[in-house]
Amino acid sequence: MAGSTFGKYFTVTTWGESHGKALGVVVDGCPAGLPLCEADIQTYLDRRKPGATRYATPRREADTVQILSGIFEEKTTGTPISLLVPNTSQRSQDYSEIASYYRPGHADYTFDEKYGFRDYRGGGRSSGRETIGRVAAGAIAAKILKELGITVCAYTGSIGPVSIDRARFDKAAILETPTAMPDRTASAQAEHYLSSCMAEKDSSGGMIECVVTGMPAGIGEPVFDKLDARLGAAILSVGAVKAVEIGDGTAVAAAKGSQNNDAFFSDGTGIHKKTNHAGGILGGISDGSPIVVRAYVKPTPSIFREQQTVGKDGQNRLVQIKGRHDPVIVPRAVVVVECMTALAVLDLVMANMTARMDKITAFYRPDF
Repeated sequence: MAGSTFGKYFTVTTWGESHGKALGVVVDGCPAGLPLCEADIQTYLDRRKPGATRYATPRREADTVQILSGIFEEKTTGTPISLLVPNTSQRSQDYSEIASYYRPGHADYTFDEKYGFRDYRGGGRSSGRETIGRVAAGAIAAKILKELGITVCAYTGSIGPVSIDRARFDKAAILETPTAMPDRTASAQAEHYLSSCMAEKDSSGGMIECVVTGMPAGIGEPVFDKLDARLGAAILSVGAVKAVEIGDGTAVAAAKGSQNNDAFFSDGTGIHKKTNHAGGILGGISDGSPIVVRAYVKPTPSIFREQQTVGKDGQNRLVQIKGRHDPVIVPRAVVVVECMTALAVLDLVMANMTARMDKITAFYRPDF
């Protein structure tokens, strides 16, 4: 299978399946000397693990990470870092029936068409558990970025018809509410909505917003490796994400240039923008303002209602999916979007180190 590696300078290769023995990731390109231990990574994995709330799949997994290589005396050595997370709560029998048909909204049919074979146990490689490797690698990327004064923070912006009120923004609530909303009132409303979805044997979609602060101007390439293009590719690679916005996003289609342009001003400390409709990116390059990205996540396709589909024999049939499934993907996907954003940003930060001759000279010949 091609396409399991992301990045050019800070590269990550994820591996493993939902019901295999383990999942993991190999990270290459991490600089030597970064203080790193399993606890640094576990904090991120705990935010996406199943069974944490009634709105997450009841599958119980500790998702305990093991560092197999690349660390000595709790510092990175500059060699590839291999991370492993064992699967401990597989119930493959829950999925034996779906071997004979294609679940609506899943990758069953497309996997069969591409490979002529598929691992039907929980979705195999296309399962949401594949994101374990992304989150583990993203935790490392986020720690490097923090050393550079760059922070990445994602949170739930909406679930179904319920959206956060920015006047009530409470960062602490992101980790304290079961919805990962930074608005406790909206979270309570979203919880009520999700309860009704569960009662109806249905699911919900939503939106995740991610903000990068402390980003210097000048990061990103002007053609194919635009910062927004790389962010889009990174976040759209997350299984349930169907659309991505930067800044004002689709609202720009209804705006005038006079409304959408961000005016520049200088206050003696540097050049700034009065507004941030561009979401911190101009011409594919960071402009020094906060980068604002939104990911739109589809409803969980595994619902317990009866649905129409087709069997591998080509016959129409009705199915009712069994197993353990999230009624909403969004809260657990928040940290995945955050980590994919960190990976995309860090890779371009590293690429930028070769962009200017004066900076290369300053590094290698500081006395020149």
